[in-house]
Order: sequence, then C-alpha cells, then structure tokens
Amino acid sequence: MKIGKIVLASSMVFTGAALAVDYSTYGNQTYGSDGSSYSTYGNQTYGSDGSSYSTYGNQTYGSDGGSLSTYGNQSYGSDGSSYSTYGNQTYGSDGSTYSTYGNQTYGN
Repeated sequence: MKIGKIVLASSMVFTGAALAVDYSTYGNQTYGSDGSSYSTYGNQTYGSDGSSYSTYGNQTYGSDGGSLSTYGNQSYGSDGSSYSTYGNQTYGSDGSTYSTYGNQTYGN
C-alpha cells in the first residue's frame, strides 16, 4: 500500500514509491529520480502512475484505500506503518530515513 510511505516534508505531501528515491519539488510539482511525478492542487495530489491522494486536516486518503493520520510529528498509516519527524529528518517504522534540504528530499 503506497500510502504507507507518504512523507510529509515542509508543505509537500508525496508518496515514496520506493526507498532510496530522491525527490525535487518546484511549486506544486514533485519529481522523483525514478521518473515519477506528483502534482498538488489544494488538498489533492495526483501521481503520474494514476494514484491520487486527498488531505483533510490531519487525514490523508489514497485512491488505493489506504490512509495516513498525522498528530504533531507522528504519522500513522492504515497498514500499521508509522513515521516520526524531527526537524528535516523523517524516520519510518520500516527502517527508512528521509532527509529534506530545501526542496530536495533524499531517502535511504
């Protein structure tokens, strides 16, 4: 379930389709080094793979049926995943780490 890898960085909401993918954001467009792209319009995000995400307050819902709930710096996926953000670092319960510097996000 892709939504379990959503990363909230600054004002961006995008999906991490795979670990170790780098992302660059310019305005409402986010580009992945794997060729993926995401466009955000208000509370709606659309992926180049046909996925879509809707955010209402602290709840994000994916077109695949998944959801993500955020409380402060903690995010919880409906698939049991969780993410903790401290400054520019986000840590996933699966061992993933994301680092954000300006408009660049790096996963490892």
